[in-house]
Amino acid sequence: MTAPRKSVPRKRGSADPRASLLALRTEVAKAVIGQDAAVTGLVIALLCRGHVLLEGVPGVAKTLLVRALAASLDLESKRVQFTPDLMPGDITGSLVYDARTAAFSFREGPVFTNLLLADEINRTPPKTQASLLEAMEERQVTVDGAARPLPDPFVVCATQNPLEYEGTYPLPEAQLDRFLVKLTVPLPSRDDEVRVLQAHDGGFDPRDLSGLTAVASAADLAAGRNAVRALTVSPEVIGYVVDVCRATRTSPSLQLGASPRGATGLLATAKAWAWLSGRDYVTPDDVKALARPTLRHRLALRPEAELEGVTTESVLDSVLASVPVPR
Repeated sequence: MTAPRKSVPRKRGSADPRASLLALRTEVAKAVIGQDAAVTGLVIALLCRGHVLLEGVPGVAKTLLVRALAASLDLESKRVQFTPDLMPGDITGSLVYDARTAAFSFREGPVFTNLLLADEINRTPPKTQASLLEAMEERQVTVDGAARPLPDPFVVCATQNPLEYEGTYPLPEAQLDRFLVKLTVPLPSRDDEVRVLQAHDGGFDPRDLSGLTAVASAADLAAGRNAVRALTVSPEVIGYVVDVCRATRTSPSLQLGASPRGATGLLATAKAWAWLSGRDYVTPDDVKALARPTLRHRLALRPEAELEGVTTESVLDSVLASVPVPR
């Protein structure tokens, strides 16, 4: 575990919260090159008070991406390196005996923060992974029968490596469903990789993010969330969201389709994307744009489909192509 980022004076909300949140993409790009889609997904999750699962091979800047986002936000952040010997109390906190008062006191764990980076979450056993379930869903921690609320906002950004299976513990469906979006962090293009090397050759140090400025605050997030909630969604678009999710449940390639929680998540992310795009209404194209990151981790392929090379991405493509789009 690492110490929290040094506290700074709280930044007041700006007159244009959309501009401040869009500025996050520019600020994060100073440290992470070529991952604009992942940054946008993170901003959408923040607007929806949802948690994020980042997946990518080693060395594509998953951890740096979250650290840069934290440095660009006027929020408290903490990082936990998940390991096989990590215990639930190491995350949530525990009761500690104080000899001076002859009583137990609660010592907060790193989960008591605004932005929690859960690094390599699939390297810790299920018992420790499950300790995050209550925090992610209820935004509170219960220790010794007492519920302790977490700060607002509270967002978990977890990273995992899709290639290493030895010594890892894949997240169960119940916990995967609690992540609002799953963002894949791809290898950069040749041009972006050249820019990465040029930055390092010019002295960039990924361990030092002091050059990044907090361009958005909790007040901007709160204003953005209020604006997103106020967006107009027509009955036809709501019906389209439901039809897309229901189509995944009848797909012959899937043994598990999107849950009703997935449908509500898709509606929320589509609204956030519409607001970031400068509109006060949601279109079917917004739903299509967010269907993959919002639903891909909620689907489970049948074994025979996996053997045939079918992927959840290809299933979602088929579903989106088959469900009638409202006019």
